[in-house]
Amino acid sequence: MTGWTTENVQDYPRPPALRAVPHRVRIELGGQTIVETDQAFQVLETHHAPTYYIPPQDIDAVLTKASGRSFCEWKGVASYWDVQSGAAAAKKAAWSYATPTIKFERIKGYLAFYAGLMDACFVGEYRVIPQPGDFYGGWVTENLKGRIKGAPGTEFW
Repeated sequence: MTGWTTENVQDYPRPPALRAVPHRVRIELGGQTIVETDQAFQVLETHHAPTYYIPPQDIDAVLTKASGRSFCEWKGVASYWDVQSGAAAAKKAAWSYATPTIKFERIKGYLAFYAGLMDACFVGEYRVIPQPGDFYGGWVTENLKGRIKGAPGTEFW
């Protein structure tokens, strides 16, 4: 990963930080590129792979509001979205914050995608690996070091 800095997830802050992504982000679903943006943000939190938030104008997919909500003590109430591209559909594959807390106002209306529910997600030219587990939506890249939360047995630390 040329030009990437090694980052240890234990060094990420708590409460989390928001940072502009210095690389192009691309997402594929249904054999189509549904996201290509240089305007993404990432949320960095201790023991988590970064979560990538995409501006809605850079999403070329059908988004349908899904049932359910969740609460993040740092960002607020999240809504979930089904994502469709051509014949491919992914249920509850994305989430967003319509009214985030003040610290995360810059991601208002942006969407984060579960990498494991997409065909592929890329940061720069690197294909990401989904954060372990079925709740957290971080994207693991080669430059990350340390223990990443999400796998069985890590949910509560």
